[in-house]
Formats: sequence, structure tokens, C-alpha cells
Amino acid sequence: MKVSPFLPLFPFVPPLLRQAGRVWHATLPADALRANALDLAVLTGHLVLYPAGIVQERRAEPLPPETAQLPTEGRAHPPVVLLHGLVDNRSVFVLLRRSLARHGWTRLVSLNYSPLTCDIRTAAELLARHVEEICARTGHRQVDVIGHSLGGLIARYYVQRLGGDTRVRTLVTIATPHEGTAVVPLANAHPVVRQMRPGSDVIEELRLPAPGCRTRFVSFWSDLDQLMAPALTARITHPDLQAENVLVSGVGHLAMTVHPGVAAGIRHALESPGHVGESGPGSVNSGLAPGESAEDDPRFDGPASVA
Repeated sequence: MKVSPFLPLFPFVPPLLRQAGRVWHATLPADALRANALDLAVLTGHLVLYPAGIVQERRAEPLPPETAQLPTEGRAHPPVVLLHGLVDNRSVFVLLRRSLARHGWTRLVSLNYSPLTCDIRTAAELLARHVEEICARTGHRQVDVIGHSLGGLIARYYVQRLGGDTRVRTLVTIATPHEGTAVVPLANAHPVVRQMRPGSDVIEELRLPAPGCRTRFVSFWSDLDQLMAPALTARITHPDLQAENVLVSGVGHLAMTVHPGVAAGIRHALESPGHVGESGPGSVNSGLAPGESAEDDPRFDGPASVA
């Protein structure tokens, strides 16, 4: 995908600053204040790393033709494609990539797309081309995809509307506005932001029937994500999709990609590529008891709330 120039992370900053201002008036509970403080700290660190992520990562040499397109099942982990959010780049996944690499994932591909991209559909078509190239280069028939925020929406459009379910085994979304988000109204000047609004053409397309979709979806969402309005918009509730929604309490939008509990949950999701529960497609099945959050689940080897 197109190498992106440096641009400030304008969609993230206004709501964070507004929430930080409320601290002085003591209008937010302690857990919300901690989540906002952590998001601001992550934003500061990410701005330092951002320039290093502008350059597209080097691609490995393709395998010989006779080894191409081997089945993914029974082999080592399939390639993992990481797709960043709006006006961001691959540097947002530095810690998540490290976590995956330490636990045996050897084929990790971070893609950059331009912040000047004006259409989710076009970005999804570009993703489709990259996935085909990755499969040809690695010899796998399928990949797993991890998308943060807008990246998750692009990947879902590819899977659900462009036939990507033949290539994507598991799609993990992190803080993705599956039902659209109403936050930062002034950002509507950006056409992609308009497509992320509730009721937009893209959001309505994703609500259309998707019978037989073969991809497994796992959505990580937070009750304190200030960029998801309402917070429940980051859950997948489509009746035709095999969807698992995992609540991560007390973590903000930016911190989701660096939190050890989220990383552990993603590793578990990629290690468990089977069907989601016994209740069938469309079920909300995180494996948690009612009222539990990810911090209560032993599958997560780090706390899922900010202390």
C-alpha cells in the first residue's frame, strides 16, 4: 500500500484533550481518568515512534513456485497481516508484533495505507491485492488479519463484501467502529470519517446479509474507549458472522494496541481458529461468564484493566 507522509493524529487528540480537561472538574470516575491518562501517555510515545513507521517494511523473497499455495491447516502459524487505523502507520503495532514474535509467529506483515485514502472500499481492494501477494510469497492459502480502529473496518469490508473470507481465516479487530461512531463531529470533512458514521453507506453495506461467510471474527472492545460513541459500537452483532466479542475493561482507544492483556487475548484467538461456540454464527461468545471482563479470564496473561 502507499507509503504515508507524516500527519498529526488529529482524530485522536480532540476527544482525549476534552476528557483530560474534565479531570480538573472531577467529573469522571477514577477508572476513566486512568484510561484517559494512559491514552495520552501512549499517544506521546507513539508520536516518537511514528516517523520510523512511515517507511514500508521490507518484503521477504517469494518461495519457489512449487511450494506456493500449500494448505494452511496443520502447518505453522499462517501469516498475520496488521492494518493500522486512521492517519496512523505500522508503528502502532510495535509491541503487539513483539509479543506475537516471542510466542512463535514468524510471518508478520504490517501494511501502511495513505492517510489521504478517501474511501474504505478502495482501501479494502488494496488490502485484497496485498493478501494475494502475501499468500503467493509465503505459500499459505490463508492469512490472519489484525486491524486497529479503521483498519478493522477496512479488513471487515474486504472479508464480507469482496470475498476475502476465502483468504482470511481469523479477523481480529481492536477498537473498530463496526456500527459507526459519532465522536468528533468536526472531522466530517474527511470522507473516510463520514464513512465511519452510523448509517453511512459503508456501515449499511456491512449490515447486509453475508450467508456462508467463512472467516471467524474476534472483536476486542473497551467500555472506556473515548473514540467509540457509543462504546458498544465496537462489537460485532451481525447474524451471519461467527463473531466473538471480548470486553477489555478500563483501557482507552490507543492503549488497546499496547496492552499485554489484549496481546494475550489476540494470541489465544489466533491459536483457536475453530468455530465460535455452539450457538452458531452471530453469537456473542467471548467465553466469559455474564458480568465478567477479560481481566477475569485466565486466557489473558496480563491484566485487562488499567490499575
